[in-house]
Amino acid sequence: MKVFRYTILIFLTAWSYISQAQEPTDSDLFETLKQKDSLLFRAAFDTCDPATMASLFSEDFEFYHDKAGLTEGKQVFLSPMYTRCQEKGESWVQPSKRILIEGSLAVFPLRNNGDLYGAIQQGQHRFEFLNENREYQQGDIARFIHLWVLENGQWKIKRELSYDHQPAETYTINQP
Repeated sequence: MKVFRYTILIFLTAWSYISQAQEPTDSDLFETLKQKDSLLFRAAFDTCDPATMASLFSEDFEFYHDKAGLTEGKQVFLSPMYTRCQEKGESWVQPSKRILIEGSLAVFPLRNNGDLYGAIQQGQHRFEFLNENREYQQGDIARFIHLWVLENGQWKIKRELSYDHQPAETYTINQP
């Protein structure tokens, strides 16, 4: 029984510490990374702008996806997008949308001896896709984690995880 109580006490202490480590939503760091998240997904989904995306990734970027696997390297990750965006004509319509789930975004600063060097950003988002009638239909909801690092004073995504993709109708949304 004592072991159980100590385990619970340790868990609650750790949880308290972790939850206090979350950056306030009105902080400069939270707002900066929220804007970067918006810029990233606008470039990926709305404007088809691989150059903007490239400016947000470190050279050794890695993308981990629960359905599509691992992609290593910024250029390898962006190569299909460069091709797709070059084929974009005047009649181009965005084939899919990414919508950040309100209130799901959280940021956790990373420090080394008190100096900020990075941050973990996590959240949930949903997707919509054009169907054969060119109407948007609800797609999956998923979780994501971005590991942001400061490189020469610029925020870059070093690692991205996209996971827990599920149909929207069966998904439970969790707030941080």
